[in-house]
Amino acid sequence: MISFSRTLLENGLKVIVHEDDSTPMAVVNILYDVGSSDEHPERTGSAHLLEHLMFGGSANIRAYDREVQKAAGENNAFTSNDITNYYIQLPAANLETGLWLESDRMQDLHFTQKGFDIQKNVVIEEFKQHYLNQPYGDMWMLLRPLAYKIHPYKWPTIGRDLAHIENITLDEIKEFYYEHYCPSNAILCISGNVKADHCFTLAEEWFGPIEKRKKTSRELPQEPRQRRSRKMNVSRDVPSDEIVLAYNMCGRKSPLYYTIDLISDLLAGGKSSRLFRHLVMEKKIFSSINAWITGDRDPGLFIIRGKPANNIGIEHAHEVILGEIGDFTRHPPSGKELLKVKNKLEATRQFAHANILQKAMDLAYHELLGDAGVINDEIGKYREISTTDIRETSGSLFDPGNSSTLYYCSNHKQP
Repeated sequence: MISFSRTLLENGLKVIVHEDDSTPMAVVNILYDVGSSDEHPERTGSAHLLEHLMFGGSANIRAYDREVQKAAGENNAFTSNDITNYYIQLPAANLETGLWLESDRMQDLHFTQKGFDIQKNVVIEEFKQHYLNQPYGDMWMLLRPLAYKIHPYKWPTIGRDLAHIENITLDEIKEFYYEHYCPSNAILCISGNVKADHCFTLAEEWFGPIEKRKKTSRELPQEPRQRRSRKMNVSRDVPSDEIVLAYNMCGRKSPLYYTIDLISDLLAGGKSSRLFRHLVMEKKIFSSINAWITGDRDPGLFIIRGKPANNIGIEHAHEVILGEIGDFTRHPPSGKELLKVKNKLEATRQFAHANILQKAMDLAYHELLGDAGVINDEIGKYREISTTDIRETSGSLFDPGNSSTLYYCSNHKQP
């Protein structure tokens, strides 16, 4: 059970505090309700670029990282399809420094053409290094527009096209910042060796004076149901073939989310899972295989990704995966197999939540979804899932018409 307190400032900022006196540390976590899905289709990559700019200094703090280091802290951030999350972990005695830093860059980020050009070049190099020049690096750039035709999940967080980042202007980024970075579009979560009342007082002191701005309404186009399978075949200079299957699934708030999450663990959650045991260990058809869910707020994807062994054709490998999926649907796990996966999931969650940073991020995200308190109900939701639930959900999820398949072939092998 993760206990917490919360309040709402007059400018719309939600504040959550989790007290944990087992550590001398504290975490200041700010979640902004904006991600790559909020970008203009011709300016993709804006949210991630702005994340970089947030470390370039604000009106009163020109060297953000230096101030964090002076407070014996460390900081980082990430951007996803749905959110942008920033955190500082530092000694609890220096908590106010973290709040000062975050409030100042929420209120008035320091924009300069020089800083903008530097960070734009950094992101351009990141795009090239990780997505264009790395083996299998463009996988998401191929798979997302195959699986999504309307929803902005059809482009990756880094951006759809390098030209979008190259052509974006400082004024456009400033507009994106002022549109989305405001108190009513953010959740502040403080976790660690702190007291809730003191944190609420500090939050009011540092964030309360920030002007209230209208939160931008999000009206994303909804992806129509996919009824026919899709397939793409590409050839690249990579060491071996790879096959990626994507099945459309529900969004994060759906009750079915928990069942599908368990299905991914049953199929590929470790060496005793179905796909790894059958296809890697026993039949040796794959050298590696994995399955996971994207966990997006809107309907996301169930991914199966594997590298066939060198002597296995990619089409045959695809047929074998489909055979395993069909067998799983017809013969769902026994009660013992399901209980084993549930126990492992619960242990993993409990271990993760021993970390105050993970608790802060998860509390903020669940509050974004509607209620931070749901974090304490999730294990119970997993426990209630039956083998019948697994069978019924698998039959719908793994409908062949609901699939998008990428054949990522080595130049030296063709299907």
